[in-house]
Amino acid sequence: MSNERMNNVIILHLLLLFVLTIVSQASHAHYSLGKEKVTHFHFFFRERPSGDHPTTVLVAKPKDTIMNASNPLPFGAVYVLDVPLTEGLDPNSKVVGQAQGLAVSVGQDKLMVAFMVDCGFTSGEFNGSSISAFSRNPILETNHREIAIVGGRGKFRMARGFAELHTVTATANVVVVEYNVTIFHYE
Repeated sequence: MSNERMNNVIILHLLLLFVLTIVSQASHAHYSLGKEKVTHFHFFFRERPSGDHPTTVLVAKPKDTIMNASNPLPFGAVYVLDVPLTEGLDPNSKVVGQAQGLAVSVGQDKLMVAFMVDCGFTSGEFNGSSISAFSRNPILETNHREIAIVGGRGKFRMARGFAELHTVTATANVVVVEYNVTIFHYE
């Protein structure tokens, strides 16, 4: 066998060994995460955009933009949020967590936000865990819209899934959005 051919055989064997090592490690990583599980849960996002203690605050807006009731989210506006999550619709229902993140107005022709938020749970079965959403949120579609769940922590490590949103109340003082969440994660 020529030296060139021998080198090619060695290279092929090394590539095969490399591929088998990667596949073996990926397979082992899958099993070390545990069994994949589907979880469904429900909560309410209770936003206060105005008043003494707003939960959503404008932190940046486009130059020379006029903010008013007819244009509350002009293209390019950036809001930071820290919104309580409650287990029920009643304003006095138990707080089960906080949604913290950003909402950026990204629609030039239609009101649309890019929504980047981590929902951290502070009580109940999911205490200490969180889910993370990063998605378009067509907020004027009040009856039904969907956002992507792209990650999580704690019990929701490696989460992926979706949340179906329904706006229950939308006034200048309060916005309440119902979340029905379906996620795939590892136990």
